[in-house]
Amino acid sequence: MPKNKRIRRSDPTAASSAPYSLSDKSSINNNDASSSRNKPEGASNLVAPNTSLGQHFLKNPAVVTAIVAKAGLKSTDTVLEIGPGTGNMTIPLLQQSKNVVAIEYDTRMVREVLKRVEGTSSERKLKVIQGDAIKTRFPFFDVCVANVPYQISSALVFKLLSHRPMFRCAVMMFQEEFALRLTARPGEALYCRLSVNCQLLAKVDQLMKVGRNNFRPPPKVESRVVRIELRNPPPPVNFTEWDGMIRLLFNRKNKTLRSVLLTKPTIKMLNENMRTQRA
Repeated sequence: MPKNKRIRRSDPTAASSAPYSLSDKSSINNNDASSSRNKPEGASNLVAPNTSLGQHFLKNPAVVTAIVAKAGLKSTDTVLEIGPGTGNMTIPLLQQSKNVVAIEYDTRMVREVLKRVEGTSSERKLKVIQGDAIKTRFPFFDVCVANVPYQISSALVFKLLSHRPMFRCAVMMFQEEFALRLTARPGEALYCRLSVNCQLLAKVDQLMKVGRNNFRPPPKVESRVVRIELRNPPPPVNFTEWDGMIRLLFNRKNKTLRSVLLTKPTIKMLNENMRTQRA
């Protein structure tokens, strides 16, 4: 996904708590609904992507098929899809799982993905929640599949790392540089706080590279698909305290540990924390 300027989103609290279904005719206008009844499952009109939301629709069916295959779905699985867009990946996910819960911020895409399954055998297997994926409480799921906008990549990864109950895996597509940070090793240029925390809490595998021309419109950068599996049992650390330390260390990445820890603000903070702990 390309780097886009982060935008301010309105509070989706009310929307995120209310799932859409095809029985709710207020969510689809009558003309769209009537015309879609004659379309086969998987058919779709071209809808203009909103690039300010990081929307770049995956248009290559071969890439979609490969991503779904790498998710290793079972017929009993509940799948969480973040950002279904027009439903190009939603349809095969529905065909290989028990049900799909999709979280979509753009109300236009909510209507589109619902139209894709109207009148088909997959209609009852799909639930769409309109809202911000970062602010929306995730339902239970076995597998997460997502084509992730760049703006929410880091926040979404950290949300998944802390999600309970544990899920089996997440297969996600990110901007290439972000994806490589997830598996970067000490000493490499991309090694960062994200690398440390992700590798502490999960096993991450690079699955495939996806070129820009597989999207509509083409983004400015290449993408990669990764598989994230939470470590079970999780490491016996207080993650809040651990992350605070890692954040401190990587704020001045090119300094030695000694120089970072001996700054006056850091010493003051450590002393205050120690007094709080002893109280």
